[in-house]
Amino acid sequence: MPLATASAPRHRPRWWAELPLIAVVYAVYSAGRLLVRSDVSTAVDHGLRILHLEKTLFLNAEHPLNRLMTAHPSIGIPADFAYASLHYLVTPAVLIWIYRRRAAVYRTARTWLMTSTLLGLVGFALLPTCPPRLLHATHGFVDTMARYSSYGWWGTEASAPRGMGWMTNQYAAMPSLHVGWALWCGVLLWRHARHPLVRTAGVMYPLVTTIVVMGTANHYFLDAVAGAAVMTVGALLTGPVMRLADRVRAAAQDRFVTAASATKSPIVSVGCKTSAGERIPGQRTSSADSTDDAASGDAADDGAPAAAR
Repeated sequence: MPLATASAPRHRPRWWAELPLIAVVYAVYSAGRLLVRSDVSTAVDHGLRILHLEKTLFLNAEHPLNRLMTAHPSIGIPADFAYASLHYLVTPAVLIWIYRRRAAVYRTARTWLMTSTLLGLVGFALLPTCPPRLLHATHGFVDTMARYSSYGWWGTEASAPRGMGWMTNQYAAMPSLHVGWALWCGVLLWRHARHPLVRTAGVMYPLVTTIVVMGTANHYFLDAVAGAAVMTVGALLTGPVMRLADRVRAAAQDRFVTAASATKSPIVSVGCKTSAGERIPGQRTSSADSTDDAASGDAADDGAPAAAR
């Protein structure tokens, strides 16, 4: 997945400017997930259509994986913990690592992540989708998050902490940003890490995440494909987005400089006038002025009475 780094700065951005920016984008994303809630029947219809398409194309890997994690708690419980926590931990960790160790590509990586996340929000709005775990039991899925909720901090409403299910949109399954963010982490680790084990982890992380989101019945396989597609489009848009941001910043700086210069008077005396020969206090005299003063003094001495000498 190509990422242009030609426009990336040589020095990392200031952290105190980056934190508010990231916080604002994540807040917009979180609020947007809640605002795009749709009626349940529409989301269920979309989910059933995706499931039917997968069965037609023999892509329905969710059922065997879900049965595996339901029958074996030793697999299902770690998968639930991974689903509920890793995207909150690994994604910021990789972003901080890039910021500290790979400053030349940080801005590109951050812009890629933010652009793709906002594209995912558009997907939630256009295609609200019921995840497999919320379909009727006759479709053969078991909600492993609810089944093993006594082992974790989450309740029966996805990965939200108990009593805080209202803070999440359970019908925002398409695309899977769990998979999208994992792919972002994997690409950066593979391209910029030096240790072979870290690079291998970069390959394995998005693959394991895809298995986890399907096995826990939180996403369809096509949700995972859509998550990867969103990250691909986000990577292609990263360069244009960065150039647009540069133009907006330059225009804002020009306006600020123009406004600041307009408030200053170009006249040093600020409207004050002096009489002929009068100097402004503290004004330095030129060598010519000093010579004229000396000549005037000598003439005065020559004309003075002898008694005064």
